[in-house]
Amino acid sequence: MTLLLEAGEEQHWREAFEAFVKDKAFPCVGAKSALAHGSLKTVVCWSIDSGWDDVRIHRELLEWAFDYRAEPGLFRSIAFVFAGSQASSEEEFEQAMWERIQSLSDKDAWLEQPYDSRVSSDPDSPHFSLSFGGEGFFVVGLHPEASRPARRFDRPVLVFNLHDQFETLRDEGKYETIRETIIKRDVQLAGSVNPMLARHGTSSEAAQYSGRQVPSTWRCPFSDPRSAARPQTQTEAAE
Repeated sequence: MTLLLEAGEEQHWREAFEAFVKDKAFPCVGAKSALAHGSLKTVVCWSIDSGWDDVRIHRELLEWAFDYRAEPGLFRSIAFVFAGSQASSEEEFEQAMWERIQSLSDKDAWLEQPYDSRVSSDPDSPHFSLSFGGEGFFVVGLHPEASRPARRFDRPVLVFNLHDQFETLRDEGKYETIRETIIKRDVQLAGSVNPMLARHGTSSEAAQYSGRQVPSTWRCPFSDPRSAARPQTQTEAAE
């Protein structure tokens, strides 16, 4: 619990986010399944513009990664709701999101956590994913000013999904079916296909994190401090 929130505020935003995911129109069936099985954890924090909760958030990500490694399973997500702030534009949210991600990654490196060898730390690589506690993560950002309805929530949110889950779904032959279901539901909600949508492993996922339609000239501001001394990923070495 963050000390900057008023009594009852944490429970309010946790319930509000869970209701958002439960809503019939919300397209992500993976998140719905995680919530239904009790494997969607919602952590209420202060402000996405502040590093106040960064140590706490990183600790939660480490525990999430360690628990998953000890007992793997599909459809697990951890969401951080920033109850004390509201992004006023997509650009401002994107900037704050990457500031938090950079801070969290710096802490992971400082604690000498290994970068997941199955993914790349280069945000320009099609194999890029973040890494915390040695596990790769994909981030989904939501906020009040998001252009896509599925990303539009009353407060900024960062949802962290484990990279290994995508690979497991692919190995089990379920990835494409789930992906097509989500796309169809998203089109029903928004009226159009998400222009930033890309298959995992075909282009860098970094451009998808914020939900903003970024131009081809966009460059990710992220730089992991472990990159210089890090060997190739398993995928890169095989190419």
